[in-house]
Amino acid sequence: MRPAMTANPNPNFKRPDNNDMIPPALVRGMFGLVALTLVLVAFASFTGREPVAMPAPAPIAESWTISLIGNDAQSVTVLDAEGNLLADMAHGGFVTVIQNGLMTMRRRHGIDPSLPLEIVKFENGRLAAIDPLTDYRVELTQFGRDNQAAFERLLNIK
Repeated sequence: MRPAMTANPNPNFKRPDNNDMIPPALVRGMFGLVALTLVLVAFASFTGREPVAMPAPAPIAESWTISLIGNDAQSVTVLDAEGNLLADMAHGGFVTVIQNGLMTMRRRHGIDPSLPLEIVKFENGRLAAIDPLTDYRVELTQFGRDNQAAFERLLNIK
């Protein structure tokens, strides 16, 4: 003889009122986390606390002017300041990522995306892509050694 089937095969899965709800303690915790975040941001903002994620300023050791021209979602053409071809990459990888970010920022400001940007090497070894026309700045060193090496190979940086 088979055991009797119940209307609810998993009686402890739902609350007594049969509503699938998020536990109230979890909802309070989520709102508490949002409130704590707002308090911390307001404190940092009102007290003039310096951003700690910004790298320490360093003198510029060397700089290059290049143009990144996106051909599609993956390919990118890189030209030097005189318009000479440095690279034409079908799959530009990280170089394409930087080009896409630059293009987005320049379109937002109504600036031609093919205009040049600066690649700057600082005396402390950091490498950065800096757009002189917008506030777009990417610390290439922060994206890992392989991604920084992509730009170093492109510009023959030792």
